[in-house]
Parts: sequence; C-alpha cells; structure tokens
Amino acid sequence: MASEFNVHNAAGYEQLMGRWSQKLAPLFIDFAGVAEGERIVDVGCGTGSLTFALASAVDLAEIAAIDYSPVFIAEVIRRNTDPRIKVRQADACALPFAGGTFDRALALLVLHFVPEAGKAVAEMRRVVRPGGIVAAAVWDHLGGMPGMRMMVDTVAALSEGGRQLRNRYCFQPMMQPGEMRRTFVGQGLLDITEVQLMIRMDYQSFDDYWAPIAAGEGPLGKYVATLDTAVRAHTEAAVRDAYEAGQSDGPRSFANVAWACRGIVP
Repeated sequence: MASEFNVHNAAGYEQLMGRWSQKLAPLFIDFAGVAEGERIVDVGCGTGSLTFALASAVDLAEIAAIDYSPVFIAEVIRRNTDPRIKVRQADACALPFAGGTFDRALALLVLHFVPEAGKAVAEMRRVVRPGGIVAAAVWDHLGGMPGMRMMVDTVAALSEGGRQLRNRYCFQPMMQPGEMRRTFVGQGLLDITEVQLMIRMDYQSFDDYWAPIAAGEGPLGKYVATLDTAVRAHTEAAVRDAYEAGQSDGPRSFANVAWACRGIVP
C-alpha cells in the first residue's frame, strides 16, 4: 500500500519537513529506547532522519531502513557511509523480513500517511521478537501544528477545495488522542505508553516557509500544484499575509506536537 505523502525530490522534502524530523528524532529515540547491539528496522525512513540519528545514538548491530518512495531510498543510499545501515524499498504493510527478526521496529512520522495504518503496525509487530518494542510517532495535524494549520485554515477560507484539503489533512490516520494506543492494543501489544513530543519549527522568512510548498512537496504542495496561476498567486498572497500577521517579513517560530506510542511484543 503506497504512502499518501507527496514527494518530488529529497531537497524539497528536507526544507519542508526533513529538517523538523531531524529535530524530533532524538526525542523519539529516547522515548522508544535503544540498546547496544540491537537490530532495528526504521519503517518509512524518508531521507534518513531517524536512520542516521539511530546510528549516532548507540552501537547498534544493524539498522534496516525501508521506504516506499524511490526518491527517499536513493537519498538514504547516497548519504549512507555506515555498513550497519541496510537500505531497501519496501511497503510498510508488507515488510520483507521474517518474523522476529528485529529487537525494535520504529516508525517516525509515517503512519498518518499509510491508508491501512493498522496493517503497518501489525507488520511491525510481526517482525519484532517477543519482548521487543514497536514504537511510532505522528504529527498532530489538527491541534499541534499551528504553522501548517495557518496555511490550511487560510485556504479553507478561500475555497471549497481548501475546505476539503483541511478535512483530509486534519483527520489522517493515527492523529487523534488515543488513536495509536487503540491500534496498538488491537494488534496485541502490551504495556502501551502514549505521550506527546514537542519541537519548534523555526523559519527565516516567508520564502523559507513557502518554497517547498510552492514546489509541490507534501500534501499542501500537492494542493497548491492543482491551482491555476491566478488562484495560486491569490493563495500565496493570503498565506503570506497570515505568516506576516501585520508585521514585516522575517523569522517566525511555531511549536509542533507529535503523538508517540510504544508497546511490547508478547
């Protein structure tokens, strides 16, 4: 099952979201826990934010990094110099590993873009040994991403298409309080913990914020790419006005919250 995340090139993704994934990765690693000598699978590795953070965090035996996107896989392979990291293209809902292969299965900012997120959690449980850990984190699009809601709410006020974008964006899988916990329970995981992790998204200017969206990256960029030239210019002006909020263009900082959940494989 393909991810619903829209990506054109690795550099655009890095400016849109990868730089924030890098900030979130250490918090998620602390929450998920890692131990020396473990074998870990990074499900939905993207450009490698979690993969490379894991490699730096502790002396692991192996890190298997998988993603559905060939753009992401090519970027991780290009960047990788660590023989412990094994990279391959694969589907989160059909992991190409035998049962009980890993000590931990981790998914950072992935499950909300997987239409059958419960199936992905089931696959993560399957490939982890008894007593091992399954852990995941997703952004809280509805209540925890004011920087992105700024755009989503602006376009929702402009058109019915914008309203439909907001409806989809705010209620993707696993994002509501307790939703991942219920999914983990449903897949038979034990001793489940759900917490909130927070970072800040810091932009140098409106162009820093807007450029990857204008280039078509991610779900917001996918929406912008559907607009004709005049509507697109009007949308950009409206979002710029929201970003500037009556002040001169320049740096802005937004809190960003992710839900994180972990459980033990029985």
